[in-house]
Amino acid sequence: MAYMRGNLAVQEKTAERVHGAPKYRETTKVVTRKSHLPMREKLLYLITIACVVGIAGVLIWRNAYLYELKMQVHSSENNIKTYNTQITEAEVQKQKLLDLVPQRAQDELGFVVPETDGIRINGTDGTVTDDTSEDLPATAKK
Repeated sequence: MAYMRGNLAVQEKTAERVHGAPKYRETTKVVTRKSHLPMREKLLYLITIACVVGIAGVLIWRNAYLYELKMQVHSSENNIKTYNTQITEAEVQKQKLLDLVPQRAQDELGFVVPETDGIRINGTDGTVTDDTSEDLPATAKK
């Protein structure tokens, strides 16, 4: 065995060279083929993608609709709060004006409060009855 570059296990290739040059040359050629997908598989992928996009679109549309409804509810609640405050302010103002009416009538228009010595006013129906009419029979009281 020959000692070749520090390795005794390798044999020299001089024996092959002696017999002559090889009659053929070993070459490698890489052949790449484009593998096309069959038409059914392409349609399956296309339909799958269309379904996923459709479902995502429906979900987004529903979420947008719910968001819009929530915003309408929120704005309605805000409107109700503002209207309630306006109503309470108007009621307070009404009460103040009602309290001023008798005083203003007395001061500006000369209203005199009538004396109610013999007259009674029913609160429910607003009829005026005379206290002296109690002595009369029931047919004369109308």
